Amino acid sequence: MTSPSDQTTKSTLRVGVIGAGVMGTNHGRVLAGLPGVSLIGIVDPLEEHRNRAVELIGCKTFATVDELLLAGVDAVTIAAPTHLHHEVALTCIGRGVHVLVEKPIASTVEEGREIVAAARKAGVTLMVGHVERFNPAVAAIKQAIRNEDILSIGITRVGPFPPRMSNVGVVIDLAVHDIDLIRWFTESEIVDVQPQLTCAVAEREDIALLQFRTGSGVLAHINTNWLTPFKARNVTVATRGKYVMGDLLTRQVTECFGFKADGSYSMRHLPVGHDEPLRAELIAFLNAVRTNGVPAVTGEEGVASLEIAIQCLEQPPKAAAGRKEPLRAAG
Repeated sequence: MTSPSDQTTKSTLRVGVIGAGVMGTNHGRVLAGLPGVSLIGIVDPLEEHRNRAVELIGCKTFATVDELLLAGVDAVTIAAPTHLHHEVALTCIGRGVHVLVEKPIASTVEEGREIVAAARKAGVTLMVGHVERFNPAVAAIKQAIRNEDILSIGITRVGPFPPRMSNVGVVIDLAVHDIDLIRWFTESEIVDVQPQLTCAVAEREDIALLQFRTGSGVLAHINTNWLTPFKARNVTVATRGKYVMGDLLTRQVTECFGFKADGSYSMRHLPVGHDEPLRAELIAFLNAVRTNGVPAVTGEEGVASLEIAIQCLEQPPKAAAGRKEPLRAAG
């Protein structure tokens, strides 16, 4: 296998995907359509997942990571279950392969730090898949608040119970997106965490109201749950000069500004792009590989957001009112 420095000069990158679930299949779909990329194949131990990948993408599949690495790849994206991220990432990094690992970077902060240290030692690119940063509405919000004195941030990320029970609750599954956004918007670390968690229909927390304070003094909160019958993804940011509202699903961003003493103000809709977030994310990763540049979401950033999410979970969730213990969801 060529060295990492040699790989960045290639006109065509050989890329593999590890994990052929919903997210991994989407990775494969996007990579198969990118110029300058050769999708070598997708790894999954389940035959049904491999068959689906062949049907949807038409690419080669492998049952093990070793088979993919033997086929020869410059970079991989890891969309396997979170508890496998540590082992899989270290295996790939140990072979000099550049890695994008889906959020959260690992199951624990210690495992995340080990991945970061291994990538640094091997001299390979490590990026964490916080795809919401690449949502055009999020990019528009970030631009609108640039150089503003941010006062508060509110984020709502709610929806119905997921079709499959996972081994995590809403904090790791959903809120970690928004913990990352709060850190990115404010360019400041979260220094105070005040979580309220409840189990209503699941064994793990399915309602979370999270409050934060950043080192720069910004107050922020996240409202997330699996009890809302429809998906909603909304962000509001208050600064001294404006108030910005964004719908991350419809990708509409509105800015209120020009506040006057009589309570009047002006309002305008901001321009928002149309890029597919996952496509933009994967392009950013591959550009970092080619240029040996700093990735859009570093491993250190991924660990920092995971650390805050785990702090939120250190307070045990309470059962919903009228119940002595959480129920296992049907199905």
